[in-house]
Amino acid sequence: MLMMRTLNKLKPAVDKRALILIAGFIWIGSGIMLLCISYSWLPQLKDTNYLAIIGMGFILSLLIHHFGFLKIVDKNLKRILPFEEKQCIFSFISWKNYVNIAVMAAMGIFVRHSSIPKMYLSIIYTGIGLALILSSIRYLRISFCHFRKST
Repeated sequence: MLMMRTLNKLKPAVDKRALILIAGFIWIGSGIMLLCISYSWLPQLKDTNYLAIIGMGFILSLLIHHFGFLKIVDKNLKRILPFEEKQCIFSFISWKNYVNIAVMAAMGIFVRHSSIPKMYLSIIYTGIGLALILSSIRYLRISFCHFRKST
């Protein structure tokens, strides 16, 4: 019993507003990282229209944002918003999704080091990066709305 109380004191717990804010900033950070990787490939693409790559990445990002990431954001918000007590800081996503993230990161590393031309990867990385940033806006908006209500 004493051990459980000690462990609970060590658990980094935050309220739901902080969880939502953390999720938003994690999504923004991940999106920026992917955009930086994509941008680093552009100088290697000689005789390529950069605006076409960026434009196709932008169109792809709108599709990924609308048909994919917003559903994930809404699912996470639906899980987080009912929380009344403080939760572990790592519960901004469900534990099952940590496995998905690990698989996606491994796939990203594999694809990045594959023989797929960087021009195509740049479009995909731009699309996913921008979609992450666009989708994070919902987290931030909800977080700020809850912050405003509590003050």
